[in-house]
Amino acid sequence: MQYIIIEDEQYNADLLHDLVRSVDEQSHLLAILPTVEESIAWLQQHPHPDLVFMDIRLADGLSFRIFEAVDIQSPVVFTTAYDEYALQAFRVFGTAYLLKPVLREELEAAIEQVKRIRPQLGKDDVGALLEMLKTQQKTYKTRFLLHFRETLQVVPVNTIDYIYLEHKIVHFCLVDGSIHAVPYTLEELEEQLDPALFFRVNRQYIIHIDSMERIHKYFNEKAKIILKRNREAEVVVSRVKMPQFKLWLDR
Repeated sequence: MQYIIIEDEQYNADLLHDLVRSVDEQSHLLAILPTVEESIAWLQQHPHPDLVFMDIRLADGLSFRIFEAVDIQSPVVFTTAYDEYALQAFRVFGTAYLLKPVLREELEAAIEQVKRIRPQLGKDDVGALLEMLKTQQKTYKTRFLLHFRETLQVVPVNTIDYIYLEHKIVHFCLVDGSIHAVPYTLEELEEQLDPALFFRVNRQYIIHIDSMERIHKYFNEKAKIILKRNREAEVVVSRVKMPQFKLWLDR
């Protein structure tokens, strides 16, 4: 089986590659494509593979745009963080999908589904699917309930300055300067927080729009953010995130 992975987080792409190889030792990864534009270019220039693993949200937009530019001849398995309204849409169209973090047994089931019915989406299907996703009501967290020793603490979302990962533990840094370890992953928080206010700039940080003091140009087409309440932090926007970051700032 020859396949490609369309995914903007290298860690997730590598993990999926390892899982596919463990399920099918004869599989061959042709390319890892981190953006919509690179995916379109690759699919226009190469024979289409036996299977496409496709993340929904990429650094330069939704991956559904790929279908507008290319008549994909391969079955597609979508990969996504938990997003119930998106999953409902996929179920309606009988589309294969995988939840992040991807589990081996779920990967095996998705590959079997593809082999059995080879689900392919035409442009009309993708248009209808995208419209269904747009019309679903998405609600975001307004507060988090945290356990602290023998007490419970309610943390309103509007008090979160930024979020960071350190030693595999995620922390909220609040506008009052306090820091709280939380039992979530950055991927889970990315789905639960309003994207108009919060943006994940790299593997370690999710920032609030009001947390930034300055933004500097950085080498290799990156940007460095100086936070208002932690000027010593090294917060660098990765190159693949820059197009989406600029769009987020300009809303």
